Amino acid sequence: MPPEPNWANRTIFTGDNLEVMRGMNSASVDLIYLDPPFNSNADYSAPIGSDAAGAAFKDTWTLSDVDLAWHGEIAERQPAVYAIIDAAGIAHGPAMKSYLIMMAVRLLEIQRLLKPAGSLYLHCDDAAGHYLKMLLDAILGAARYRNAITWRRATAHNDPGRYGRISDYLLFYAGDERTWNTVRIPLDDDGIAKAYPKRDAKGRRYRSQDLTGPMHGRGGGESAHEWNGYDVASRNRVWSPPRTGTYADYIEARLIPGYKAMTGVHDRLDALDAAGLIVHPTTGFWPGLKRFAAADAGKPLQDIIYEPTGLTNYSGTERVGYPTQKPLALLDLLIRSSSDPGDVVLDPFCGCATTCVAADRLQRQWVGIDLSEVAAKLVLKRIRDDQGPLFDDVTHRIDLPQRTDLGDLPHYRTHKHTLYGRQEGHCSGCRVLFPFRNLTVDHVVPVSGGGSDHITNLQLLCGSCNSTKGTGTHAELIAKLQQQGVL
Repeated sequence: MPPEPNWANRTIFTGDNLEVMRGMNSASVDLIYLDPPFNSNADYSAPIGSDAAGAAFKDTWTLSDVDLAWHGEIAERQPAVYAIIDAAGIAHGPAMKSYLIMMAVRLLEIQRLLKPAGSLYLHCDDAAGHYLKMLLDAILGAARYRNAITWRRATAHNDPGRYGRISDYLLFYAGDERTWNTVRIPLDDDGIAKAYPKRDAKGRRYRSQDLTGPMHGRGGGESAHEWNGYDVASRNRVWSPPRTGTYADYIEARLIPGYKAMTGVHDRLDALDAAGLIVHPTTGFWPGLKRFAAADAGKPLQDIIYEPTGLTNYSGTERVGYPTQKPLALLDLLIRSSSDPGDVVLDPFCGCATTCVAADRLQRQWVGIDLSEVAAKLVLKRIRDDQGPLFDDVTHRIDLPQRTDLGDLPHYRTHKHTLYGRQEGHCSGCRVLFPFRNLTVDHVVPVSGGGSDHITNLQLLCGSCNSTKGTGTHAELIAKLQQQGVL
């Protein structure tokens, strides 16, 4: 059995999503949607007076010593990821390198949290989308890549000197045993009028569909026999009234009870004719089947999503003023496609909580993470607006979850001998060889930052490095040692 989530349903965490995710149980999430900063070289803030007032973030990146130390950590754990980041830094510059390092360390945690059959959607634009796909290929595995979905976020945009940028992209990854529900987009009035141009005596829109199919050697049998004066076999055709599929289901449920149980081809033709579902031509060789617009459930989602388009189509109650808000209808499509009721949905950059609200509407469990406390206020307000003012079933946490999927761990200091052998007596900071007694057990990621007592999060440091590190991360220690000239 996969580990259970170690947080309550409808929880919003305020804090660094990296630290929060480190404390979450592995393989505990069915669907992850993330809409991170895009490396757009812009700063965003919600307008004063809006529901999201106070929410702001900078989407500008500069390479720091800690970034470089993280890059070194990635080099040891994920050589392919290191190579991608390094190449992006050469091709695009230090800002992109810094951004991808930030994303890589989080995507490594996301990969741990996602169930083997889980699905992930990463929302991005063309600023860094191609680099992010390479990171995901390296971290999640290229075999789990399914689609790059284009979402038209606006109908027009004036970008002087280039084509108007009206699209975002969603990188879709999923396991082989993924949940997949075919979601359809209903036709609008114009689409129905074009697809179903005729009306019958009852005013029902329909189009005529062929009742025959190619003979392909099926010359014998009832399907090739003349019916009602029509000799389809003379033109190498056979009768093919529907017996399976969605339209046969519609005929049985709405028009001809027991239709699908009819085994005779001519019996089905007679029943269709008696119900007025066959169009007899004044010219031509054979009749057609009335296919009603009412039976059309719409088109399955394609890899270009035209609707909903941008903020201009949001209802007045949906807009909260958050600078990069996405429409609920878009998240509704993704969540319905890749999860079932009761599944766990995570948004680690939840912003104005659109994912949380959409998941709640669809009876999914959800958890969101954001740096701003505004997100916690917005999710409660928006769900109250949906479900009524008395709704109060949202947990806001500012602490870090503690993993429960590692079993009963021994005291972390009991691993000292194993770690000494693994590190061959060298300090994990300054790399100097020390006697056993001069090394102490240290948490790579501090407990205060979501780290555990598991041996995979432990290392040996000399006294000087341990003091230099303090309560910081190992990446921060390496950065300090480099500044001091120790490394």
